[in-house]
Amino acid sequence: MKNNHFRTFILFWATQSVSQMGSAMSGYALTIWAYSKTHTAMSVSLLTFCYYVSYVLVSLFCGSAIDRHGKKGIMLLSDSIAAICTLIAFFLWRCSELQLWYLYVINFVIGMMNALQAPAESVTIGLLVPADKQAKASGMDSFSENLVTVVSPAFAVAVYGNIGLGAVFLVDFVSFLFASSVLLLYISIPDPESEHGQSAAVLSLSGIKDGFHFLRQHTILLYLITTMAVMNFFSRLTYENILSPMLLARSGNNAVVLSIVSAVLGIGGIAGGLAVSFDERTRDPIRMVYWSAVISFLCGDLLMGIGRNVFVWCIAGMAASVPIPFIMAGQRLLLYRDVPTKVQGRIFSVRNAVQFSTIPTGILLGGFLADRVFEPLMQTDIPLVHILQFMVGTGDGDGMAIMFLCTGTLGSVFCIWSYQRLKRFKSANL
Repeated sequence: MKNNHFRTFILFWATQSVSQMGSAMSGYALTIWAYSKTHTAMSVSLLTFCYYVSYVLVSLFCGSAIDRHGKKGIMLLSDSIAAICTLIAFFLWRCSELQLWYLYVINFVIGMMNALQAPAESVTIGLLVPADKQAKASGMDSFSENLVTVVSPAFAVAVYGNIGLGAVFLVDFVSFLFASSVLLLYISIPDPESEHGQSAAVLSLSGIKDGFHFLRQHTILLYLITTMAVMNFFSRLTYENILSPMLLARSGNNAVVLSIVSAVLGIGGIAGGLAVSFDERTRDPIRMVYWSAVISFLCGDLLMGIGRNVFVWCIAGMAASVPIPFIMAGQRLLLYRDVPTKVQGRIFSVRNAVQFSTIPTGILLGGFLADRVFEPLMQTDIPLVHILQFMVGTGDGDGMAIMFLCTGTLGSVFCIWSYQRLKRFKSANL
């Protein structure tokens, strides 16, 4: 029976990947459109900010609803509302009424829907995939996500440049129809016990309480989630909205360099996902999470800041991205091992809220620090600046390069400290 479920998971994974490709193409095309209208990085950053703010807020309250209702219905509903948002954007564009603030609202709604969809999908994977294949499933997820990262910009630019923004919206909508039809007609998802007899308001509030109560009782999971939130903060300070302007500034505004490094980041994630999928060895998931993160921060961020040519930046991109699927696989192994199926919706929702709560702050703070602190600092003549210039060079983008050195150093030290502290805690409780 479990083998049949795993075959169902493969169909589910493949069709959802197609839908993710359409959504990623639409998001990338909208980023291009928004920047062409404003020519400011902050306008683009706010698109991501609006998405994550609603995602975190809804994640706090949706856990009980996910445990209470069918996972297929939740995914179909959330995907349908997101698709309606895409259609609204399409018709606004057709009528020449599309404005940037509309996109902020649409991203806010899509973030809300993904806050429902993501934990429902996580619970579904746990129901369909046997324990001995969880790492394999996580590797497959990482493979598809990074393949989308590599391929979707090229597809989006090709469709957007040759046909127009409306065609990208239509591709997104067709991919939704395909994935939703397969989910509705061909994928059967077993449901665990659900709760009945309480109002939605009571369930929402109790879901938050139950989620945090469970995590307080499972200290290792709570520790893992909170430390992952800090890692997300460090990574969003730089990679989310600093990497592209830094590479452009340090390469003489060479868009080819940016596209090559972006592609290598995706290829590294694909390679890491394949490695996780085909690795049959039993690993310590805690060690997998923290030491993979150390490698990503130490080798990826530091090399990205020190590098002054596309060759070094590509090595840094591989070093940063290959370990990421191992981090996600280790976390997934711990969650599915320790969280009972009937409460996974609550736990995964609270996990998402806590783990991603630092992302909006990191996105906005990263742009502020680059524009107002580090870039102006590197134009001064204080002795510290000369030392830093020896490490990263001089010229445009050197302040952003220093930010990568900071996140690489702080992130790796934090991960080593967190791992050692968790080891001492486990030893004391044996």
